[in-house]
Amino acid sequence: MTDVTGNGRLQGNSISLAHIVFFVVAAAAPMTAVVGATPPAFAFGNGAGVPGAFVLAGLLYLLFSVGYTAMTPYITGAGGFFSYISKGLGGAAGIGGALMALMAYFAIQIGIYALFAVFMQATLAPLGIELPWWVWALAALVVIVFFGRRNIAISGRILGACMIAELLILLLLDVAIVLQGGGPEGMTLSGFRPSEVFGPGLGVSMVFVLGAYIGFEATAIFAEEAHQPERTIPRATYVAVFLITVFYAFSTWAISQYYGPSSVRASAEAALEGFYFDAAADLLGPWSVQAMNLLLLTSLFACLLSFHNTLNRYFYTLASESLVWRKMAHVHPDHGSPHVAGLVQAGLVALIIAAFAFGAADPYTVVFSWMAGLAVLAILGTQILVSVSVIRFFHREQHRRSALVVLVAPALATLGLLGAFALVGSNISLLTGSESPIVLAFPILVIATGAFGAVIALTIKARNPALYAGLGRGLD
Repeated sequence: MTDVTGNGRLQGNSISLAHIVFFVVAAAAPMTAVVGATPPAFAFGNGAGVPGAFVLAGLLYLLFSVGYTAMTPYITGAGGFFSYISKGLGGAAGIGGALMALMAYFAIQIGIYALFAVFMQATLAPLGIELPWWVWALAALVVIVFFGRRNIAISGRILGACMIAELLILLLLDVAIVLQGGGPEGMTLSGFRPSEVFGPGLGVSMVFVLGAYIGFEATAIFAEEAHQPERTIPRATYVAVFLITVFYAFSTWAISQYYGPSSVRASAEAALEGFYFDAAADLLGPWSVQAMNLLLLTSLFACLLSFHNTLNRYFYTLASESLVWRKMAHVHPDHGSPHVAGLVQAGLVALIIAAFAFGAADPYTVVFSWMAGLAVLAILGTQILVSVSVIRFFHREQHRRSALVVLVAPALATLGLLGAFALVGSNISLLTGSESPIVLAFPILVIATGAFGAVIALTIKARNPALYAGLGRGLD
């Protein structure tokens, strides 16, 4: 089986629904999202209404998934958003969306490398091992590249093991809270009542909540390697969104019960870093704090491995379309992985980390915070294009699907995502903790990146019409 490069294709039938779900949920990084992202949502957002905010985000992404998965049978490559947007809106929008998606995944990956380094420093400092953060970031990169070039099912098993361990320790804490009957206010339905969910601060909470979903859409990127992709990809998408939503909503509801709905905001403000650790030490014992610290590192590692594999497949697709260096479409003769793309993107990651290190940027307040904010905006912009592309594609394509699936759901998703983009953009300084003009310009930067991609595509159209006409179909 050969592709346009003559160098082989990604290994088909190599991953199952479970593997894909592991990749996606691992990219969501349960431990990192719950322990790291939700305390600020409680403290600065809608307080006890955070669980309901997760339900709202889950409903938005389920709506998005309806049209997204309806289009899956028409997408056979590993290009993810690029393939979807190109099919519906043409090559210009496809390249624009691809650049925004690359921006999102690169930004969040750089941020997670920095966060991994921060926690690794904190873990090893008591042992007398003190090294600059960028050393740990680059060391993690080397390990990630090694696993990324192996057969993707191996990465799937690693991610699965890490994810299960994360889920178990957090579920232990959640169950312990429930078994003791909550906290000082007992067990209530607080967190899901409309008055709490839609109360003051919802916009702030949604900034943190939406960031917890980055990566769920990566299910489609593995279509070429999946077993029965026309069935596996839609199922994996729905399962991933459902699991992320239910788990995050349940965990945030449980911790709210522990502190008490009326006190949870003040408790989070008083101890952002120890918000969950304090509860675990109280209910499960000191061992749980050590376990959570370790699993936080494995959570970050699993997240990095997932995004590494996702970016590899974006580069693989762009190379197969002759949009970037063609050798990045080469696959490993033994493992069937896009190993050249992996080396190239790892080199870019190393350069960016080195640039931050040379500029003496703080790994948490600058590298992680800034990159997380940029990633959320970029992925929302890309998802908006996908939803519009679904509507346009099925308007032209003959099909037997219901208008609810190919028009109503994607239209509602488009409106919801536009609102989310505006919401995140208006709260970007809170998300990043910075009033820097660079940070405030992130929404404009994302839009400009998409426009730049469209300009590149139109330039290709003028100079090489045949190449432009084939965009989005190079892997069909």
